[in-house]
Amino acid sequence: MEEISSRLPLGEFLRSRRERLTLEEVGLVSYGRRRTPGLRREEVAQLAHIGTSWYTSLEQGRSINPSEDVLNNIAEALRLTEDERHHLHLLARPVQQQTVEDQQLNTGLERMIKALEPNPAFVIGRCWDLLLWNQAAELVFGFPSFSEVTQENPNWMRLLLTTGKRRMNMEDWESKAEVIVARFRADYAHYPNDSRFKELIGEFMQSSPLFREKWPLHDVQVVTDCHKQWNEPGIGELEFEHVTLQPQGHPDLKLMIYTATAETAARLQLLMNTREH
Repeated sequence: MEEISSRLPLGEFLRSRRERLTLEEVGLVSYGRRRTPGLRREEVAQLAHIGTSWYTSLEQGRSINPSEDVLNNIAEALRLTEDERHHLHLLARPVQQQTVEDQQLNTGLERMIKALEPNPAFVIGRCWDLLLWNQAAELVFGFPSFSEVTQENPNWMRLLLTTGKRRMNMEDWESKAEVIVARFRADYAHYPNDSRFKELIGEFMQSSPLFREKWPLHDVQVVTDCHKQWNEPGIGELEFEHVTLQPQGHPDLKLMIYTATAETAARLQLLMNTREH
């Protein structure tokens, strides 16, 4: 199992990024056979215009304080995406996050989630625990009934790993799961010492072969507003604009809203009315 610590992720991330590159991709000349895939440490250091020993120390997780310019040079050398560049800065120069108790949800937020029906909407905490959701989210995503949850809040990642595969075909599941795990890792980087996060990662590494395969890849992706369209068994074709918001005063929370097209909204409203009767 991958070791989880506050220092190792940076070195593991750097190593995973250089191992995916080829000499041709970065404009270097190959001389003979290579025993390991990707770039060597000295080649990354050369491309980033820094010393090999210094880069090695960074990859080994030693306590050094790289500047913003050095990190940007490394990002260029490793051909990082914007999300990966942000992730690199966060791992190398972590910002102390002020956490707020997840359960501190005000009445206005609860009323808004319900008022968004039949548009699916829900709130997740920093570790993706589901804190609040409406009936449309129950219908579309298979969440348990909010009114019947009396103990520990369900976890969105756990639900995705355990029920998502049954709710979509294998091809869709493989591609979407990769994105889901990449987003979970991006959020984890904000709270590398959070005991709840570590507990969940350990659980998923044990219980989910898919998570166990994807997590060590160190892929990261930040949630962005986007258009979503898929066919949901038992419901039909669904089409939404997905927006992620952060409630003021709650840096640990994400408000996920799926605004439906008129046709999708009408279908969901009809199904919700049928369930009530």
